[in-house]
Amino acid sequence: MKFSTAVLSAVAIAVSVSSAPLARRDVNPDLVPQFGVQAGVNPDGTGNCDGILGANGQPILIPCACPPPRDQFIQLLNQNVAAGFVVNNPSVGISFPEDNSVASALTRLNAATVTLQNIHGPGVGCPQAATTFGAQAQALQNGQDPNSVVNKGVPTPNGGNNAAAAPAAAAPPAAASPAPAAGGVDPSLVPDFGVVAGTDPDGTGNCKGINNINIPCSCPPPRDQFIASLNANVAAGHAIKNPSVSLSFPTGSSKADQQARINALLVTLQNINGPGVGCPAVSTVYGQLQQQINALPN
Repeated sequence: MKFSTAVLSAVAIAVSVSSAPLARRDVNPDLVPQFGVQAGVNPDGTGNCDGILGANGQPILIPCACPPPRDQFIQLLNQNVAAGFVVNNPSVGISFPEDNSVASALTRLNAATVTLQNIHGPGVGCPQAATTFGAQAQALQNGQDPNSVVNKGVPTPNGGNNAAAAPAAAAPPAAASPAPAAGGVDPSLVPDFGVVAGTDPDGTGNCKGINNINIPCSCPPPRDQFIASLNANVAAGHAIKNPSVSLSFPTGSSKADQQARINALLVTLQNINGPGVGCPAVSTVYGQLQQQINALPN
């Protein structure tokens, strides 16, 4: 009897231990991309400060509070990765693989970017121009070390700029000059928005997007206008209205190709009227599609 009691006690302990929730492991902070930009550089007195250099060699204006403190950013990134989606914008799925492949590094940059852009709410955060994430992604796609461009094209106090940035600033115009009028995007590879502009207007300019999240009633844009903008961006190799953000639109069926296409769609959508001025991801189902793509095996 004593033996059986001891066995039962051991089983009870084992069950108790096995049923205890596993502690969530935070992302490796060494794998979180560096911003490359400091907050509060060259304030203009209206809340704007300098972000990365634009195609014209001049800094793109960003909110002076951007980028956020790195510890705050990593804390939110940890929450997002644990949830598998952006906590402040649940339609946007993310993952943070930690292997050394280019696809995983690009996935990590995407996770960092969507965390940044939704840090305070759906589409409410810091623009990508508050970091060199775009340049780092382009470096990866070009087979280069992303760390080599972290500090290129960034502003310095008193209007100066990192001297090493000059060649990088000249690159977008060089790529754009020979570009054709259209990028030759196959419209069949452009998913439908999944949301109809002007749904359930509230009289204040807001309508409903995915999961009943408020979006501008003008979003999403007309499909023909969107595809025309996408074609122009693909032809240039970057967002025409936000040249610091690179993109491509490969036609293959690999996971990396699909990730690149959905990124191009989101970048075009979010910058269709200017740097960071466009429609949020929740005005389409693209965030959900991105989550499905990121879940595909490598």
